[in-house]
Amino acid sequence: MSQTKQAETQTKKSRIIGYDVARSLAVFGMVVVNYKVVMGASENGPEWLVWLVGLFDGRAAATFVMLAGVGISMLSRKGRITQDRERIGQDRLALMKRAVFLFIVGLLYTPLWPADILHFYGVYIAIAALLLTASDRQLWSGAIGLSVAFLLLVFIFDYEKGWDFSTLTYIDFWTVAGMARHIIFNGFHPVIPWLAFILIGMWLGRQDVKDSQVRRQILWVGVSVAAIAETLSYILVKIFPGETGIIFGTEPMPPMPLYIIAGAGTAIAIITICLELTFQYPKARIFSPLVATGQLALTLYVAHVVIGMGFLEVIGRLENQTLQFATISAIIFSALAIVFSNYWRKRFQRGPLEWMMRKITS
Repeated sequence: MSQTKQAETQTKKSRIIGYDVARSLAVFGMVVVNYKVVMGASENGPEWLVWLVGLFDGRAAATFVMLAGVGISMLSRKGRITQDRERIGQDRLALMKRAVFLFIVGLLYTPLWPADILHFYGVYIAIAALLLTASDRQLWSGAIGLSVAFLLLVFIFDYEKGWDFSTLTYIDFWTVAGMARHIIFNGFHPVIPWLAFILIGMWLGRQDVKDSQVRRQILWVGVSVAAIAETLSYILVKIFPGETGIIFGTEPMPPMPLYIIAGAGTAIAIITICLELTFQYPKARIFSPLVATGQLALTLYVAHVVIGMGFLEVIGRLENQTLQFATISAIIFSALAIVFSNYWRKRFQRGPLEWMMRKITS
């Protein structure tokens, strides 16, 4: 067996596929949310479906971002544990290159999809690269600090500046001040406080999730935290209705502290459930297609707009649709994504955009 094949076999053996499964589910959730938003279908459906689809708002994206943090910790594990400064420096450089790639691709993608998360991803990863050796306590302190900082910024600055919320258009995005404000403070996924999900993901990526007791402890913490945050938000919004109640909301815009707590708890729960199932039933056939899909997340994220929404626009079904139609469209795209991903992964090691990123940044 060649050295390349041996390396690939070893990687497959050591890979924790639960993360790939969770990533695929996060992508599907983002597709559902994005399709309902772009079709103007958020409230155009039966109450039960509005409630069900609403569960994905901000949670799927939070899971997606948290998994990036997990990946960063796994990539830098050897250098961090051995305190090998040269290895840590190499890891930082590799992450910085990927950050630049994602930031540029995201900006090029933004005219097609204004709610793009990739350029935010680039900034998250660049900052995370500087924090590879941060302690667990520092990561958690950073996450908490970001949530508090956002709340303070909302009282100091105008959160709505630059926005036309009637069309979800950021008017001055392509100016230096507008882009900086959008990325740091009031965009779709601003660094303050969304970087918190990366930091918590980095912490999660350091845990011994192969230990069933550790997994279950993390799972119950995630479920409990999400439940408490959602319940507390519900009560406080009822007590303080109107603009005051926004402070206690768990909506992703604006991303108030209880949203970050609820989103983080939900993301941790989803990820650890996927880990638990894949460790308990490693040979279950249902996981294989989801693993392949999770490994093509970048390609599929771009494809759901370029191909999926592009097709819907061609047939005249992209705007003013029902929530039922938006949900069915998202399900169809997700099913096709699974089929494509399995076909592709049987023939190639990486997805098209994943390969391009690796080629350019290596």
